[in-house]
Parts: sequence; C-alpha cells; structure tokens
Amino acid sequence: MNIKRRSFLVAGSALLAASMMMPVAATAKDKIVFSGGPAGGTFQVVANAMQVYDPIKKSANIRVRAQSSAGSVENLRKVNSGKAQMGVVYSGHVYLGRNGQMKNDTRKYEDVLAVAWLYGAPAQLVVRKDSGIKSTRDLVDKKVGVGNAGSGAFANCELFFTHMGVWDKIERNAMGYNDAAQAFGNNQLDAFWLFTAFPSGAVIMAAQTNDIELIDLGKDAEDSGFYDQYPYFGKLSVPPGTYRGVESETPSFQDSALWVANSRVSDDSVYEMLSAIYTDEGLAHMKEQKKTFKHMSKETGTQGVVTPWHPGAVKFWKEKGMM
Repeated sequence: MNIKRRSFLVAGSALLAASMMMPVAATAKDKIVFSGGPAGGTFQVVANAMQVYDPIKKSANIRVRAQSSAGSVENLRKVNSGKAQMGVVYSGHVYLGRNGQMKNDTRKYEDVLAVAWLYGAPAQLVVRKDSGIKSTRDLVDKKVGVGNAGSGAFANCELFFTHMGVWDKIERNAMGYNDAAQAFGNNQLDAFWLFTAFPSGAVIMAAQTNDIELIDLGKDAEDSGFYDQYPYFGKLSVPPGTYRGVESETPSFQDSALWVANSRVSDDSVYEMLSAIYTDEGLAHMKEQKKTFKHMSKETGTQGVVTPWHPGAVKFWKEKGMM
C-alpha cells in the first residue's frame, strides 16, 4: 500500500471515530403557527396563551408562534391550507366548511380537525318587559340591533332570523353591543341581539334604564327544527338573576369556539399540547388570561364537537375517559 493511500485511510478512520464521539444533533422542533384573531379579541388571547405557557415554551419537541388573523373563517382557510397548523374556529364554520356549505363558498375544508372545545358563545335577545314580544317571530316590523356588520354575531343573527322567517321583515340596525344598548335605552330600538358570554356589560347597561326580558330562543330553536338543520349549536340557559329584573331561567343556544389542527400536524404534537394545557396548572393559566375560559376543563373538552377529531386528540381524550 502506498504512503498516500495509507494516509488517506488513517485520516478517514480518525474522522469516523471523531464523528462517532460527537453528540447526536437534536431533532428539529415541530413548528406550529397558531392562528388567533384580531388584536384584543378572545381568539387572539387563546393563541397568545398557547405561545407563552411555560411547558409549551420550554418543550424540546414543539415551537408555537401566535399569529393574528381576521377570525374564524380566515382561520378555517389557513389551517386547512397548512398556512397555520392550529387555530380557533367556531364549530359552525368547521361544520359548514367541511360540508361545502359556507356562504358564497362551496369548497370543502376537510383538513381541519377538532382538538378541544374552548368556550361557548350564547345567543341573547333583549326586549322590554312591556313590549309584548314573546318570540323571535314577534319582531316583524320592529327595530332590532343585529350586531356589527361582518361580525359573528351579525352572521348568526342572519342565520337564525332567516331560519325563523323574520330577517327581511325587521328594520335591521347593524351596530355594536354597547351602541345597541344605548339606542335601546333611548327607545330607538325595540330589541337587540347578542352572541357573547353572559353576563354581558351591554345587557347590564340596558337593564339599568329599562325593565328587560330575554326571549326564550331555546323554544324558538326547538319548535322550528333549528337544531336539526344546524347540529353544531348546543343548548344552554341564561341563569335567573344574571340580569336585573330577569328572575327566571331563559333557554337559548350557543356556538362553540374550537381549538383545531391541520390533519398533517403530528399526533405527538397535538397530544403534548393537550397534555400541557389540560392540567390544573394549564387550565389556571388559561383562566388567568381571560374569564371567558372559566368553563374549560377535562369534562367540557369534548362537548360541542360534531366534526372529526385529530388522532392526537382522540388518543388524549380517550386516556382521560372523555371518549
């Protein structure tokens, strides 16, 4: 063997030995863009809370980055396309999107899978006690605040009132909740609609200047077949005493804000994040961010979901006995 070849082999052996002694490089973290909502909104609070929670922040396997968005529909599209790996989407949009029934959009968003229920957004319809309005159908020819144009409240008002046959028979006033409460107090509105957690500050404001009632939207929904047509809405009641002068329980319905993930996100990543959030410490962290999350728990984590689950979530919730 010549000297040149022997030198090459010795060098090669030394290199191989050195490489065997070097530590194995760490596996790259699973990068997760978590799509929230507009700044200051609850959807964005969820995304930020995920990003900053210590066990997630210090994970050796995942890296979460919160990203703002326009809200539920944009999140549906971003998560489906993979531009975001996770996000918050209303259960209704997940359902309609999966079935190609979104308004003016027949595409099917089938890569958006449920991870957990986060919180509910219930419908509330406020009238004066002496108004004679006892049902949504009694709103014909009335002046009604229907929520801000482009908001989830407005969209769900249009959906429900159209189902009840009154959307085109009322004088619609598109405005925010506080503006509606003020207009209601000044007798410029006969009723106003909200789609938000209770107690609502706007309804509290309205009850200070008027004797109010809440319409039994649960009965309207039940009698009209609303739940059969839109199975993603869940039933609930506004407890008595929530608002001044409203001393009886008022049945209603709610949509659910869901934590969702793209179908291609690894099962391990979904499982690890659920395992971090659904502990006593993780749930306390969420509730510290906003009182809206007060009902988050292992027991509520699988409610309000009528669409397919991510396999990583199935593994987690089955282990917890919730599936």
